Amino acid sequence: MTEKTLTIENKTGIHARPASLFVGEAAKYKSTVKIKAKGKTADAKSILMIMGLGLSKGTEITITADGPDEADAVAALSKLVEDKFGETE
Repeated sequence: MTEKTLTIENKTGIHARPASLFVGEAAKYKSTVKIKAKGKTADAKSILMIMGLGLSKGTEITITADGPDEADAVAALSKLVEDKFGETE
């Protein structure tokens, strides 16, 4: 299993558009991908589960992946978070 802990930095947190980007990226991988935050765990391939976490700016998340392409999945999803989902503010 591969995991990485990050902090949500974009101003509006993970709302519908960034959640959609996150799910779209996670779906590219065969590995089981999960996101942990606020004591809850969600399937990173489910937009409803991610939205249900209520991830706002400053929230610490842990992305985990388990499977044949786990390192690539965690790296790609971490980059999305680090790049603030392409948001400039």
